[in-house]
Amino acid sequence: MHPLPPVPPFDAPSTGGSRAVLDASARAPVDASTLALVLETSGSTYVRAGAAALFGEDGLQVGWLSGGCLEPEIATRALEAARRRRVGWMEIDTRDDEDLLSGSAVGCRGRLRLALLPLSLLGDWPSWIDAWRGGGTPLRIAIDANGTIDLTMGARNASWSLPMESPTWDATQARWAVSIAAPPSVLVVGAGPEARLLLPLLRAMGAVTTLVERRPRWRDAGVFADTTIDDTPTGALAAIPRSYDAALVMHHHFELDREALAALAGAPIGFIGLLGPTRRRDDLFRVLPAEVREALLPRLHSPVGLHLGGSGPEAIALSIAAQLQRHLHGVGA
Repeated sequence: MHPLPPVPPFDAPSTGGSRAVLDASARAPVDASTLALVLETSGSTYVRAGAAALFGEDGLQVGWLSGGCLEPEIATRALEAARRRRVGWMEIDTRDDEDLLSGSAVGCRGRLRLALLPLSLLGDWPSWIDAWRGGGTPLRIAIDANGTIDLTMGARNASWSLPMESPTWDATQARWAVSIAAPPSVLVVGAGPEARLLLPLLRAMGAVTTLVERRPRWRDAGVFADTTIDDTPTGALAAIPRSYDAALVMHHHFELDREALAALAGAPIGFIGLLGPTRRRDDLFRVLPAEVREALLPRLHSPVGLHLGGSGPEAIALSIAAQLQRHLHGVGA
């Protein structure tokens, strides 16, 4: 068996969404890096309030606030804020007619207002991001034009008084509050040919992944997950300290899938996906107690995955990722 590559660092492009940006901000060089945080938007914009991107020296950039046209100017201003060690402000307004064809030629009619937060001013920021990634709780950031930044995450809170420039626009408000949702969490119970493709794809979508697998043949798929638990489904579900947004049962093994479904029946997980055809699901339900079937049915998606066409592990992994993307973002069927 050929060795599998190690898990890339958390600030590598293997993660996506808000998670990629915040993970990178927790590990970037603090003296030369700035978090650009969107405070408010109006009109047609690429992102909404609460979006963020990280900028630093040597072309460091994680995340996007436009389709690529605005980032060079944001990067310049972000580096200036890092050098001055002062919170900066930036307004980008492309609502006028001439903005459609001139300058950066964004082609959108919108306005962004940003706070530029040098990492050197943010104290124990890495511990906040580590807790945000693992806690399932939104990170709320409130910024006052007078220099105060308040962080709240569940019962945890902090307040910092930071050096700031004055906003570069005529502000109608002096305080902004944004919320960054916790990254979605996916529990994969059992690996198979699809797991080596699906786990990196879920991370690229910004999800935090946990794989439960103890069979030697499939255990090395765990290098593509954030956490691997070497245990049976029953043992793992009893010991896991957190809840998950979704769970996938993917053993390709009848008895292990039966055990996993029985263990998941009592777990507070709103989406449970079962790999395999309808006939196999029916066979599994025939050997599960009635109370387990009743607990699973409202949440069970079987066969898991959208009907996208194609066959094989690649198509199956993509179909599952697509269904999870739709579910996690509240899009109806």
